Amino acid sequence: MDSFAPTQEQGLLAESLERFFAKEYGFDRRRAIAASEHGFDRAAWARFAEFGWLGIGIPEERGGLGGTAVEIALVMQAIGRHLVLEPYLSTAVVGAGLLRRAGEPHAKLLADVAAGKILLALAHGEKRARFDLAHVETRAERTGTGYTLSGHKAVVPHAETADHLIVSARSAGAAAEEQGVTLFLVPRGAKGIGLQPYATIDGQRAAEVTLDRVALGADAVLGMAEAGHDLIARVAEDAIVALSAEAVGAMDALIGLTRDYLKTRKQFGVPIGSFQVLQHRLVDLFMAQALARSTAEAAARALSSEDARYRAATAAAAKVQAGRAGRLVGQEAVQLHGGMGMTAELAVGAYFKRLFAIDVAFGNADWHQRRFAGLANAGSSKPL
Repeated sequence: MDSFAPTQEQGLLAESLERFFAKEYGFDRRRAIAASEHGFDRAAWARFAEFGWLGIGIPEERGGLGGTAVEIALVMQAIGRHLVLEPYLSTAVVGAGLLRRAGEPHAKLLADVAAGKILLALAHGEKRARFDLAHVETRAERTGTGYTLSGHKAVVPHAETADHLIVSARSAGAAAEEQGVTLFLVPRGAKGIGLQPYATIDGQRAAEVTLDRVALGADAVLGMAEAGHDLIARVAEDAIVALSAEAVGAMDALIGLTRDYLKTRKQFGVPIGSFQVLQHRLVDLFMAQALARSTAEAAARALSSEDARYRAATAAAAKVQAGRAGRLVGQEAVQLHGGMGMTAELAVGAYFKRLFAIDVAFGNADWHQRRFAGLANAGSSKPL
C-alpha cells in the first residue's frame, strides 16, 4: 500500500498479484468468465490456492499462511483493479473468518479453504433487514436431535457454487434483537434448500435461498448457539474493510483508463487532456481516491485493535469514503469517456457497476456515515 510503507513481504505479495492478473485476467478474459456456467474460473481459483492467497489470514497451524487484514487488503486491491470474479471475499474473507472465530469443530475446514477445496457463502441478508445485521426472521426450531431451519435469504453471493452455506437463523428472541441468532454450517445440497441463482449488475453471481424445514444436527451449529450476531458483526468489519480496499483498486484502474483516454482523444486537433477544465476534473478524482486509499489502509490496520468501537468506526469511515469516492470516480469516468463509456466493449462501465455494488454491500455510504456519527458520540480509548 502506498500511504504506509509496506514490508518486503507485502511488496512481493503486491507484485505477484499484479503480475498474475495483468497476464491472466484481461478484460476480454473476464467477460468470458462472467458468461461461463458458474461465473468464475475454477482453474484460476486453484492457482490462488497454489500461490497461497487463499491461506492469508488463516493461521499456519490451520494450513494457512497467517497474515493480517493488511495483506488481505492488498489482495482485494488487486481484485478490484482487475475486476476479478472469483469468490475470494465470500470464501477466504467472510467464510474463513467465521470458521476461524467459531473455533472447533468447524475450524478444521480452514485447511480445505486454504487449499481451494471448498467454497463458502454467508446466507444472512433478508428482504426486510436493510443493513441491520441483527434483523433475522429465518427461524431455527429445536428438535430432539438438532434444529429445523425455515426462511428466506436474499442476494447470497456465490450461493450456487458454494459447498457450504453459513446460514443465520433465529433460535430465540424477536426479529431485530442481537441475542438469539445462531449460525449453522449447511451443505448446499441439503434437503429443503432451494436456490434461485442469477447474475448481478456487476457480473458477479448471487442467489435467493429458501429453507423449507431443513433438518440439521446439533453439530451444525457454528460457534455458540444464540451468539451468532457477534460473530457476524466482527466478520462484517473484515468484509467492509476488504470491500473498501477493492474499491480503491477499482478506482485506481478507472482513473488510469480515463487519463489514458484523455491523452489520446483529440478535439480541434489536440488531445482533450490538454484542456485545463478536464485536467481539474481528473485531479478531483485522484484526490478522492487518495482519501479513500488512506482511510482503507488505516481501517485495515485498525482491525487488529482490541478497541471494538475504534475498530468499528474506522471500518465505517473507510466504507463511507469508498462509497462516495467510488460514485464520483465512476460517474466522472463515464462522462469523460462520452458515449463510449456506456458501451460493453469498454471496461469503464464494468468498473462503475462494480463500484456501485461495493457501495451497497454490507451497508452503503449514507448508512455508515450515520453509524460513524453514533460511534463518535460514544466513549473510546482511542481518538477517531
